This record gives sequence, C-alpha cells and structure tokens, in this order.
Amino acid sequence: MIANQCPITMPRHAWRPQERATLVFVVRGDDILLIHKKRGIGAGKINGPGGRLDPGETALECAIREVQEELMVTPTGLHESGELRFQFTDGFSMLVYVFRATGIEGEPQETDEANPIWTPVSSIPYDRMWRDDRYWMPLLLEQIYFEGQFLFEDDRLLDHNVRTFSRSLSLCR
Repeated sequence: MIANQCPITMPRHAWRPQERATLVFVVRGDDILLIHKKRGIGAGKINGPGGRLDPGETALECAIREVQEELMVTPTGLHESGELRFQFTDGFSMLVYVFRATGIEGEPQETDEANPIWTPVSSIPYDRMWRDDRYWMPLLLEQIYFEGQFLFEDDRLLDHNVRTFSRSLSLCR
C-alpha cells in the first residue's frame, strides 16, 4: 500500500474508495437489531445488515434493499448517522454510509446471509464485532453524526480517527 492512500493521513477529498457500501442499525427502545454475518466481508462477525451499492443506486436505496435481502424486513425512520472510510494494507478501500432506523416492517428472519439478533444496547458484543465499531457505535446510539477513518491489516486495526459533527440527523424515509 502506498502511504498516502491511507484515509487517516490524507485529506478526505483526496482518498478514493474502491467500493461503497451501507450499514443499517435498527434501534427500538433499549434494543438494537444486529446480525451474525454468514458470508462475505466480515463473515462470522456480529454487525448490522448492509452491503455494497449497486450501479446507479443511492446509499439510501442500498440500505433499504440490503436489509430486505438479509433479514426480509423493511427499515423505517432511517436517518443518516455517519460515514466510515476503511483502508486495508492490501490496497482494498471502502466507504460505508451508516444509517440508524427507528423501526421495521415485518419480523426479521434468518437468511443464507445473516441471522438476526435483537440485543440490549447495554450488551452490544463488541468483542465479536469489527474492532472499529467500539469507536463509533456509541455515537450512533447517541444520535451524534460522525466520520471515521480506519486502517486495517486483515482483521487487525492499525490506526483510526473519528470526528463528530454538530449537524442534526435528517430523516431519510
């Protein structure tokens, strides 16, 4: 990897992701909907439903589609919560748009991609998640807009930076 490709050490406008994706976290009362990911990047980890944007698709459209595909439900009350920039030492880079939802239509079902897990917010299993989650997930829960930059070597977090903003979160749908 070329050193100036790291989103932590270069200006935001200069870093270019190879892929764009979404994550969605449904928060209802004191519970959050997580998934046990079965395949793809992060297989075996606990995360939120999400995935890569299709050509011509907006981040919001992708967020809704991915939750529908992975859990057979439709998220409601979606708010943009933040952006995450991931750089891996093998050269792979990804920009992830993070959404918070206040509800869902339907009952989450297990699919070949994910197993749904309603978890108390007070018991989020950070030890079974990507190492970056512990730095920005509390901001999502507090409804504070954030941007994070993370440098990984495989599963190992090498460096990170998280900034918060005082902008109000806008309702997307």
